[in-house]
Amino acid sequence: MGEIILKEVITRKQLRQFIFLPEKVHRNEPDWLPPIYMDEWELYNRKKNKSFKYADALILLAYKDKKPVGRIMGIINKRYNTINNEQHGRFCFMECYNDQEVFHALIKRVEDWSRENGMSKLVGPLGFSDKDPQGFQTEGFEYPLFMTSANNSPYMNNLIENEGYEKKIDLVNYLANMPKEFPHIYERVLERVEKTEGYKIIEFNSKKELKPYIIPVLELMNDTFNEIYGFVPLNDKEKSDFASRYLPILDPKFIKIVEAGGKIVGFAIGMPDVSPGIKACNGKLLPFGIFKILNESKRSKKLLMMLGGVKKEFRGKGIDVLMGVKILQSGIKHNMEVIDSHLVLENNTKMRGEYERVGGRVVKKYRIYQKTL
Repeated sequence: MGEIILKEVITRKQLRQFIFLPEKVHRNEPDWLPPIYMDEWELYNRKKNKSFKYADALILLAYKDKKPVGRIMGIINKRYNTINNEQHGRFCFMECYNDQEVFHALIKRVEDWSRENGMSKLVGPLGFSDKDPQGFQTEGFEYPLFMTSANNSPYMNNLIENEGYEKKIDLVNYLANMPKEFPHIYERVLERVEKTEGYKIIEFNSKKELKPYIIPVLELMNDTFNEIYGFVPLNDKEKSDFASRYLPILDPKFIKIVEAGGKIVGFAIGMPDVSPGIKACNGKLLPFGIFKILNESKRSKKLLMMLGGVKKEFRGKGIDVLMGVKILQSGIKHNMEVIDSHLVLENNTKMRGEYERVGGRVVKKYRIYQKTL
């Protein structure tokens, strides 16, 4: 067996090896979903990714016989730790072959680095925020992968547990069949919420109509997501970056906003699942990959729920139902067949209840692990 050598990723050549290692690890897994590589180059760029301004990071590659065989990123999110009064390091973007020695070398180096920087616990997989892929998938490998979720092999859970890690929290993914017709029971709910409460629902037909609302929605997300584990508020630059990153692939038909007194108090963002398009172009947008993704957006029958939130003082007043009903109507109108919940924290009983109310069933689970240092 060859000697394992760890190297910090510094050069562009090393970063290329880091970014494309998963493609090699999963080459015999026909269902593996690649990332969008253009986003990957931005994510790990310390000059372009503003998250590096409030987080320390260690990016490592493991080599055997001069070939990269594993990778990991360690993060100390100083902004999150300060807000939540924690001293936790994170590991993320971890990949390796089914090799305990390589896994051990990588995770131990991040443990040591975190301990040296005063951290008391290591958690993960967890990136800069909950918008990065989080957790190792533990169940539901027979179902198709979707964008922005973990794409690990099943053996990764055995490797991490062999290192003494235990469950921190699980996330679940629901699938529900889109009803063929709009359920009449919702019509009464819709009428009551719209007329009695006086809320204004805003819907969109074009990206031009949607664009002015993106930043205000992200500001509301900052306000409403502060209770979600792993969430870090976006600063102004990050809001702009997030908006420009996702606006090209958003479908305005599946975005709903609620106003009260002229102010946004709720939002729900769904989008057609473009994962098959990403797979078809192998994660490469240029020169023609973007067209495969956009075409998939037009023909997709799966509606992927991405984000949603209601201002705290307006919760429990039917706004979430109002937005959910409107998205349901749009899904039926545009012949969607399946609703995919994306990831929901296991303790988010209200959101889980909404998906179960429309017949959703848990098909996948993901786990964030922890270990005291």
